[in-house]
Amino acid sequence: MKLFMFRIIILYAFINLISLPSAGSFRFKTENDKVLDTTSFVSPFEADNNRCFKCHGQEKYEYSNATLGRQVKAQMCSERIIHKSEFYRSNHRNFNCTDCHSGEYIKFPHSGELRMEQKYNCIDCHGGDEKFAKYHFEEIEAEYQKSTHFKMEGDGFSCWKCHNPHTYKISVRNNNNLKETIAYDNAICLNCHSDFSRFQLLSDKKEINIIQKHEWLPNQTSHFANVRCIECHTQINNNVPVSHQIKPKEEAVKLCNECHSKNSILMASLYKFESKKQRRDGFFNGIILNASYVIGANRNEYLNLISLVIFVLVIGVIIIHIILRIRKKANNY
Repeated sequence: MKLFMFRIIILYAFINLISLPSAGSFRFKTENDKVLDTTSFVSPFEADNNRCFKCHGQEKYEYSNATLGRQVKAQMCSERIIHKSEFYRSNHRNFNCTDCHSGEYIKFPHSGELRMEQKYNCIDCHGGDEKFAKYHFEEIEAEYQKSTHFKMEGDGFSCWKCHNPHTYKISVRNNNNLKETIAYDNAICLNCHSDFSRFQLLSDKKEINIIQKHEWLPNQTSHFANVRCIECHTQINNNVPVSHQIKPKEEAVKLCNECHSKNSILMASLYKFESKKQRRDGFFNGIILNASYVIGANRNEYLNLISLVIFVLVIGVIIIHIILRIRKKANNY
C-alpha cells in the first residue's frame, strides 16, 4: 500500500511540476475564448463572501463564545476548508456563497439542521438555460445516469462527488494547455481511486491497487501522463464536450490499435479540438503520439509526393529503355 501511494504521488507530482503553472498565475479560456488573468479578478460579492472565508478559508478560526465568555480558537474540519484563492479561480467565482447555500448561514453559530440541506446539481442551474445550451447539460445528465458510477449509488452519486463546486474550473482544450488538462482531469479520478478512505464512501469493495490493475499497459508512466482515464473508461459521445458515461471495467479499452491507429478514439475525445483540422504532415494522430508507433502515422505529404515522382521517373526510364531497345533492334534489321 505504501509503495503504491508513493508511486502515485511521485507520478502526479512530476506531471504537475512539468505541466501546471503556479497557483497565482493560472490562466484559462472563457466561453468567448478570451484569456482571463485571475490574479486581477475582483468578485462583486467579495465583501459578503469574506464573512464566510473568515472561518472557512483557513485551518484555524476564532470566535466569541458567549457561554464561556471569551474568545475561542478552533480547528476547521478539512472538508469545510475552502481556499479563497482557489474559489476565485473556479468557474463559480462570480457567485455569492448564499446563492447556493442557505441565507441562514450568515448567522453564527450555524444551525445543525443546515448541514442536511439539499445540495444543487449542475442541471439545477444549467438545465434549460439557452446561455449554456452549447454544453448540452441535459444530455450529460442523461448520459451520466447510464454510467457505472450512478448505478452504484443512484441520486446519491451527484456531480459534486467528482467536481468540487468551490474549486472546479474548466478550460477550452488547446495545444498549449493539454498537459495541464490531462493532469487536472486525472486528479479528479484519483481523488477517490487512489484514496481508499474516500473510495469507501461510495463502495464496499476491497482496496484497488491502480498500478497493479494497469500492469498490462505498456509504458504506464507515459500513458498516465499523456492521456486521461476517461479516454479508456468512457463511452464516446460526439455531442458533449466530455463524455460522462463511465463504463464497467470489463468494457475498458485495452486494444492498442484503438488509439494507435489512423482512426484513433483519441481524436473523438482528448483531441476533439484538433480533429477537424487538416494537417500537412499526414495524420495528425501521428504527431500527437510523437514517440509512439502509430499504425499509418508515418505518412507525410512531401514523402508521398517524392515517392510518386520517383515512381513516375522509374516508369519513364523503363519506357524510354524499351523504346530505345525497340529502335535499336529495328535498325539492326
